[in-house]
Order: sequence, then structure tokens, then C-alpha cells
Amino acid sequence: MAQPSRSGGSRGEIEELGEAIDDIVPGRAKAVVVDVDDDDVYVAVGKGSSSIVALSWALMHAATKPSSFVYLVHVFPPVHHIPTPLGLLPKEQVSQAQVDSYMHQERVKRQNMLQKLLDLCQSFEVQFDTCLIESDQIVKAVTELIPVLHIKRLIVGTSKSNLRKWKKGSCKAVQIQQNAPACCEVKIICAGRQVSAPDQSVSSSPASDNPHSDKNTDGETRNKKTKGTEDCRCIPVKLL
Repeated sequence: MAQPSRSGGSRGEIEELGEAIDDIVPGRAKAVVVDVDDDDVYVAVGKGSSSIVALSWALMHAATKPSSFVYLVHVFPPVHHIPTPLGLLPKEQVSQAQVDSYMHQERVKRQNMLQKLLDLCQSFEVQFDTCLIESDQIVKAVTELIPVLHIKRLIVGTSKSNLRKWKKGSCKAVQIQQNAPACCEVKIICAGRQVSAPDQSVSSSPASDNPHSDKNTDGETRNKKTKGTEDCRCIPVKLL
């Protein structure tokens, strides 16, 4: 199984493997070796603008030490249907060439989406990597990944519209926070501020308009050791 790593050469494209989460669930993970560091920060990201805001907050307020390492966690859905001139068809009913072409298009879209986030990490001169998870269940995929990778700090972004769903329990960011193991501190970022209570109150740590300000709160200078944007490690997860 490919694990997020602090070393390794560049890759021409995102590598997607085929392991299932049943092979790495807690209780069966003794053979999995993970380089854990208290300064590591994981940020759950998606297509929405709230991901940029959450990552910016993490880079300015969480990943502030020269040893900090940022991992972007992105969950994307499995492909069950392929668009055709006749409409969406199960991928089993179309040719392999059509499946391969569509899968390639989807990978390119993911790469383009992630590139903006990776560029932001690089502009902060922070070390970074990615974890890609293939799953239809975002909350379950992220929370099950926490004990596997021994995640201690996780940043999740959400929009104001999603935050209104808080009391209904349908906000994914809140569900992740509520279902995360106690060993992991989950912070929810909305509109550039940390949401700290169910009443939608926020902390006093707003994200600056200048994405480069206050990135070193302890006055230390970052080591300019950035991982290349092509060096992406992926952990596809297929949930039963």
C-alpha cells in the first residue's frame, strides 16, 4: 500500500492503486509503517472554495514550524456510469476505450483542482503531499483514515450555507469532527475563521487577506524543502 511519504522521486501523474480499506483498518494495521510527526497537518479538500480558505488558514495558523508537513486529503467518488450520446450508461455496458477515456478526463480534472492547492502550499514554502481516497462516503472515508495514518491534526473547511445545516447534522465537516477518534483534533474553518462551537461562534483567528502574512508565528524561517507538485501519493479506499 502506498503511504504518504517524506521522500521519493517525482511522478508524471497521480498514481492510483487498488487496495481496499479492509486491508488497512485499525486492528489489521500492524504491518503499516507510518512516519508520524506532531507537526504534521492534514487538510481535507474538495472542489469548493472553502477548501482554499481552509488550506490558507492551516498554512498560516497550523503549519507554522519549519518541520511542518501538510497533507491534502481528497475524497472522490468511484465511477459507476459513463456519459455517452445515449446518456449515462453503466461502465460495464460501454467499451473499455470509452471507460479509459472518461477515467483519464476525471484524473485530469482532479489534478487541475489539486494543482491550485499545491501551488498555494508551494508559495508558503511548506513541505506537502497528497492522499487521494476513492469512496462514495466522504465522512466515513476520512474518519477511517485517521487511525490508519495516525492523524493528530485535521483541518476541514465548510461554507456558510453548509454551516446552517449544523443543527440538522448534515454538515459533513461537523460529522467528521463528531466521528473522529479522540486522538485527532479536528478544526472546522468557515469564511476564514475557526468555528469552535455548535452555536456557530467563531474563534479570533481570521485568515489574513494576504496569504503570506503571519505564516511563521514563532519567527522561525521555513526550510525551503518543498515536495514537487508531481510527487503525489494516493490511497484509494473502497468501502464495502
